[in-house]
Amino acid sequence: MNLALIGYGKMGKEIERIALERGHKVSLIIDIYNPEDFTSENLGKCDVAIEFTRPESAIGNYFKCFEAGIPVVGGTTGWLNNKEEVFRKCSEAKGTFFYTSNFSLGVNLFFELNRKLAAMMAPYSDYNVSMKEVHHIHKLDAPSGTAISLAEDITGIIPGKTGWVNKPSEQATDLEIISERIGEVPGIHTVRYESDVDYIEITHSSKSRKGLAMGSVLAAEFCIGRKGIFTMKDLLNT
Repeated sequence: MNLALIGYGKMGKEIERIALERGHKVSLIIDIYNPEDFTSENLGKCDVAIEFTRPESAIGNYFKCFEAGIPVVGGTTGWLNNKEEVFRKCSEAKGTFFYTSNFSLGVNLFFELNRKLAAMMAPYSDYNVSMKEVHHIHKLDAPSGTAISLAEDITGIIPGKTGWVNKPSEQATDLEIISERIGEVPGIHTVRYESDVDYIEITHSSKSRKGLAMGSVLAAEFCIGRKGIFTMKDLLNT
């Protein structure tokens, strides 16, 4: 598999390392120093693109890949307000787009655990659910895409929680998400159900970027020969 890496920061370098270990070739690397190389001609020499950049750049990068007819794995978060436009462009181009809020296998298992716990807690109104997420200081979006996915699953299950807010809240209908940006923390997500007498917590902690990088390479492998819009549920058959 010939890969294009769009974004060559810490994540891009980790993706490159894992891709090479798995016998793939990185044929194109695009970062801030060579935007002139980000052309349809160069993309066309690759089998799949993996994109990890910034929210303000991601959508345009996806569109370039669709136009070039190359599948793209979208690793950037913070663009989901424009999700319908991205999906429409992909469909119009008969392209391939793989996106998820988190590529880690452990996080996707955590998503499933979160849904099951929410279903168990739904009848018990004495427990109030809240969330906290911690990431490194370089992360631009808050709350994280992973936190939003967890929150949307919870609000779809817990009666009375009509939406999430990224701040402390006294409103019973709000799912409170507290975001912290500290040092080089790869990512910690905690869901907490608290009553007057006790609390229940589940937490996922990332040790490094390796899990995200591995998941994105697996997603790229999955995209070969497929058309449409896919997520980790498709890859994991969940």
